[in-house]
Amino acid sequence: MKLTDDGFLGGRLQVLQPEKGYRAGIDAVMLAASVPAAPGDHVLDVGAGVGVASLCLASRLADVKVTGLEIQRALAGAALENTKRNKLETRVKIIEGSAAEKAAILATKGVAYGSFDHVMTNPPFYEAEKVWNSPDESKATAHMLEDVSLGEWMRVTCAMAKPKGTVTIVHRADALPELLKGIEGKLGGLIAFPLWPAVGKEANRVLLQGVKSSRAPFKLANGLLLHDDRGGFTAEADAILRNGAALPLSSA
Repeated sequence: MKLTDDGFLGGRLQVLQPEKGYRAGIDAVMLAASVPAAPGDHVLDVGAGVGVASLCLASRLADVKVTGLEIQRALAGAALENTKRNKLETRVKIIEGSAAEKAAILATKGVAYGSFDHVMTNPPFYEAEKVWNSPDESKATAHMLEDVSLGEWMRVTCAMAKPKGTVTIVHRADALPELLKGIEGKLGGLIAFPLWPAVGKEANRVLLQGVKSSRAPFKLANGLLLHDDRGGFTAEADAILRNGAALPLSSA
């Protein structure tokens, strides 16, 4: 697998990732920025890929530990190498495994239900029976739900959080109804936060965050505009993508 060496957070992080197939980008950075972790918290990244979201979060918050769960051996290996390259291996742990595995098996790997202060995830985008496979195996696996449905992925993700812990998701905006169905009865205080590519264009990504065991009402936030009328990033987006600023959804 040929890798590229890419910079994130204005070059603060240097990340190896596949030249072809699934490649981390804005989604992972926005996901990490929106997790409301506090010093001493332990965060789980379900479907960690090459570890970009995990590394971004650990870079932003020096006293937080992150565990990344990734099914693909090649990506998990790259993620492990990325933790070392960025000197974050003491706080970011990468585990090869899948959300489809039984709870008892995951627990033996250190990924036990109900044990994380926060959980974040960028789930695979498409169900295998609904679309054609990508010719690149890593991209197909990263973007298609084969072992579990999106609903089952969300069930496991929510189960990993402690009571009153948060779960944060980034996904396609048109998948919001399915996401809400998958977490029904599991999370409350839900905030849907659209990511708008430009003025006048529909949101193609949404951040969704909720609190386990909460009964607070749903909130639709204004969201974040990513690009200005010149095609560059807005000041708000640039602060997150280049400088590693937080994106607190609860105050949006």
